[in-house]
Amino acid sequence: MKKDGEKRINLKFTIAYDGTGFAGFQRQAAGERTVQGVLEEAFYKLTGEYPRLIAAGRTDTGVHAYGQVINVVTGSRIPVDRWLAALNSKLPRDVVAWQVEQVPLEFHARYHAKSKVYQYRVLRRPWPDVLRRNYCLHCPDELALEPMRKAASYLVGRKDFAAFAAAGSPVKSTVRNLMRLEITEKDDELIFILEADGFLYKMARNIVGTLLLAGRGKMTPEEIRLVLEEKNRAACGPPALPHGLCLVKVDYPPVDVSNKD
Repeated sequence: MKKDGEKRINLKFTIAYDGTGFAGFQRQAAGERTVQGVLEEAFYKLTGEYPRLIAAGRTDTGVHAYGQVINVVTGSRIPVDRWLAALNSKLPRDVVAWQVEQVPLEFHARYHAKSKVYQYRVLRRPWPDVLRRNYCLHCPDELALEPMRKAASYLVGRKDFAAFAAAGSPVKSTVRNLMRLEITEKDDELIFILEADGFLYKMARNIVGTLLLAGRGKMTPEEIRLVLEEKNRAACGPPALPHGLCLVKVDYPPVDVSNKD
């Protein structure tokens, strides 16, 4: 609660976390360990107040982030340039705040986001890698790149992604602009890069899971195009497992730093 004469500022943080030990980002009523819960506890230890923490997106159980963005309005007197050291001193080792700046009070990490970039990593070799088991989907099968890339080309653009949303997603519209969907090779990994103005619940994982079916020869690119056009969730592939997914970046329009107070 704001006290009389108290100056409140809005802080924008960029956060990285290993999602392995979390039941997703959003605080859960049942009390599971979540990224939001850990962050709010750290803010409380520093300021004595539980913040209204706003995130750019709510990653699912087991999903990682390098570029998650949150904003917090606070009356704390901690100088902006001291916040990273202060906050990280209260956070566990699987969460790190690595960037902070003061932004206008009206800045909203979710509503003002211009686009989000996710990366999905697939390990292609016969045996798993113990050091990458929490960060890559192990796929010993042969994967054909050309059908996956052809199918991906059908998904790029402003489309209705109802077929790639989890059943029962409470959203007003399932139309999203998928600006980029790239599949690249790096050593023994396939890396999917997805950039959109917004993602439906499990949309990124459903897209990757369906494209992997094309890579295995179990769906054709044309069948995937029909899944999209006919909004047929039942014909879509299963979602790729969460541990291969990482939120790598959230883009925003330029911030008017002259209006921070």
